[in-house]
Amino acid sequence: MPTQDELFDAVDALLAGEPQMPSPAERARLREAAGITQARLAQVLGTTTQTVKNWEAGRSEPRPPRRAPYQRLLEGWAQKYPAPAPETFTAPAACPEPPAPAAEEPPGLEAAPSPAAAAGPTALRRPGARNAAWASTPPPAAAIDPRFVNGPLAVVDVGDGGQVLAYCVGGLVLDVPAKTLPSLVEWTLVEAQLGAERLNGSGKDADPLLVLTRAALERFGLPAELTDEERLAARLPDTHKAIAQLTRAQWQLTKRGLGPWARIYRPAQGGRRSCVQLCIPSWNALDTRSWGHAADLPPAELASVLGTYATRVLTPRGSTAVTGLELMTALHPPTRASAPDETGKRHSEHNPGSLGKEPMEPPPCEATDGHPVLAHLPRFHIRTPAEKLLEEAYDWARPLTDEECMRRHLVGIDVNMAFAASANGAIVGLATPPVHVTNPDFDAKTPGSWLVDLSHVDLSQVKVGKQWHTLDGDLLPSPFTPTGQCPDGPAWYATPTVAYAAELGYDVAPTEAFIRPEPGRYLDGWYKRLRDAYVSTMADLGVTENLTPPELLAAMDGYKQRDPQTAIVLDAIKSTVKNGIGKFQEKARGGGWRPGQPWPALTRPTWRPDIRAVVISRARIGMHRKMVALAAATGRYPVAVLSDCAVYAADGPSPLDVLPYDDAGKTVPGSFRLGVSPGMVKHEGTQTTLWAEELRERVQAPELNLARYIKTGDVTSADTGE
Repeated sequence: MPTQDELFDAVDALLAGEPQMPSPAERARLREAAGITQARLAQVLGTTTQTVKNWEAGRSEPRPPRRAPYQRLLEGWAQKYPAPAPETFTAPAACPEPPAPAAEEPPGLEAAPSPAAAAGPTALRRPGARNAAWASTPPPAAAIDPRFVNGPLAVVDVGDGGQVLAYCVGGLVLDVPAKTLPSLVEWTLVEAQLGAERLNGSGKDADPLLVLTRAALERFGLPAELTDEERLAARLPDTHKAIAQLTRAQWQLTKRGLGPWARIYRPAQGGRRSCVQLCIPSWNALDTRSWGHAADLPPAELASVLGTYATRVLTPRGSTAVTGLELMTALHPPTRASAPDETGKRHSEHNPGSLGKEPMEPPPCEATDGHPVLAHLPRFHIRTPAEKLLEEAYDWARPLTDEECMRRHLVGIDVNMAFAASANGAIVGLATPPVHVTNPDFDAKTPGSWLVDLSHVDLSQVKVGKQWHTLDGDLLPSPFTPTGQCPDGPAWYATPTVAYAAELGYDVAPTEAFIRPEPGRYLDGWYKRLRDAYVSTMADLGVTENLTPPELLAAMDGYKQRDPQTAIVLDAIKSTVKNGIGKFQEKARGGGWRPGQPWPALTRPTWRPDIRAVVISRARIGMHRKMVALAAATGRYPVAVLSDCAVYAADGPSPLDVLPYDDAGKTVPGSFRLGVSPGMVKHEGTQTTLWAEELRERVQAPELNLARYIKTGDVTSADTGE
C-alpha cells in the first residue's frame, strides 16, 4: 500500500500537470462573448478557420505550439465573461433550413433535403472504443452548420464484427444500419449529417461524399474491381442489379452512370437537393498521378487525407482536374437570385463576375484542332502560328558554353505553384463573346488574342524597369514561343505576351484581334483558396513562410517523408491547380469522335481555351522576366527551362550558388527568390556538369532538355531512344 506522503506527491503531480481545456461549447461561448470571429481567431493563432471550427465542435483538440496560447486566451476571456448561472435546459425546435437561392441548378441536381431535418442523430463511435456511444455537447449554430456536423465525407467499410462503419473526419466513426445501396443513400441524406457549406451565397452546398472500400462494395452488391470492358467504359452496365435497385427506389444516376465517381440523386423538391456522391478507389477513382498511394490507406487514414483536402480545397467531385474546375464555379456561380419583383418573387439572373451559364464559341485562332469552327479546313491541314494561338509552357535548352562547362554543378530551381501564381491577377474575358477587330490599338488591360509580328524584338537590348540592358540574347529563350525560338513573322498571342514585348521596350502593332469586352479577375478567389491550402499543408510538413533561404533549404530536405499522408494532400493540391487549368481546353477523347464534330466538354461554359492561354502566357512570361532580371544583374543565364523549372551552371550545388543574397537576406529585385509561397522558388535538384555532358553525348542530342532529369538524374531508355 502507498504511504500518505506518496499519495500527496501523486496528487501534487496531478495538480501540476497540463491544465485542461474548456469544453468545445465553452470555447465557442467565450469567443462569441468577446465578439471575435472564427476567422480572426484562426489568423491570430496562425491556423485555418476550419481548424478552429473543429476545436469548437469537439472533433479535434488543439496541439502544441498553439495549445498553450489558445489556453491563455480562453482563460483571459473566462475572467472577463464568466459563464451565466445554469438554467433548466429546454430542447430547441428543429433548426429551419435557410432558404435555397433561386438560381437554377443543373438538371436533376437542383436541391437536397437538409440532414438537419433528420428524425434523430446517428450513433457515433470513437475508434478503439466501439462499444461505447460517443456523445458531445452540440456546438452552437455559429460554430458549424448543424446539417454537416460530421464533416464533408465518410469512408464506408465493414468492421471485424461484420458491422458497416463510416469513418469521418476528425476520428469519428458512424454506425451504418443500411443493408442495400438505396438505403445507404437514404441514410446518408437523412441521418449521417455529412456535407459542406457553400463557398458563395449564390452557390450550392457540397453534397455528401461516400468513399466505398472493397469490403463495402461487396456488402452492397458491387464488384470490388471493374472488368476490362467496364474499366474502358468507366462504369457498370445499366443492367447491373445495383442499378436496378436504385431505379426501383426512384433514385437516378447522372450521365456518367455508376462508375468510379458516381452521383445518385432525386429531382429537387421544395428547393432541397437530394444527391450523394460515391468515390470508389478500387475502380481507380483516386488516380495515382494525383493521389499517390491514397487508395491503399486504411479507412480512417483515407478519411483524414480526403477530409483535409475537402476542408482546404473542396469536397472532391471527380479527378483533381474536375475538382479544380468545380472550385471555380463554386466561387463564382453562374447565376444568382434577383431582387424581388412586384409580387415579391425572386428570379434567376446572371451573376456578375462569372462565366455565365451558356457555352461560348471560340474564334478560329483559339479553337483546338478538330473543333467544329474549323470544320471547313482540309482534313490534314496544319495551322501556322498566323492561324493558331499557341501559348504553351517552356521546353527549351541549349548547349553549355565553355565557361559553363568549367563549373562543377548544374542547379535546378523550380517555381512553386507556377500556374496558380500566374492565375492571380490574370485579367480574362467573362461571359461576353469576343469581338473581332482589325488594326486595333493594343491595350494591355484588354483580354484577347492578337495577331502581331514580334520577330523584331531583340533580346540583346531589353528594358528592365526603366533602364536598358545589353544581354547575350543567344543564351536566353525567346519569351514568345514555347520552344524558345524567335518568331519569324506574325503570330497569334494572348494579351500578356504582347504586353511583355512592350515592357521590354519595343513597339507592337497588331493587325487583327479578337478582344473580350467584359474583363474580370475570375481566378483571384480560386488562387487564394488554393494558395492558402498549399501554404497550410506545407506548414504541416514543417516548411513555413517565415524561413530564411538557408532555413528553407534545410526544411525542404526530405519534407515529404515527415508525414506521408500530408504529402498526399500536398500533391493533390498541386495537381488541382495544374489539371484544373488544363481543363479549360479539354480535348475530345474516344467515343467515336470525328474531327469537326462537337464533344461533351464544349457544352460547358468553362470550356475556355482563351483563359488557359492567358494563365500559361503569364507563367512563361514570368519565367522570362525573372531570367532577364538575373542575367542583367549577375550575367548568369539558364541552360535549360522546362515549364516552371530553370537550370543554371554553378560552382556549388546549392541554389544559393546561383541566386545572390546579401547580408540582409535580399536578392535581385524581380528575379527568383527562395520561399514557400506560390511564385517563389525551391531547389529542384542538382547534378554535375560531367553528368550533363555524358548524357548529351550518349543520346547525341546537344540540346537535350536537362531540366527534365535534373531532379533525380535518372534517364530511362525511352528518354534516350535506346
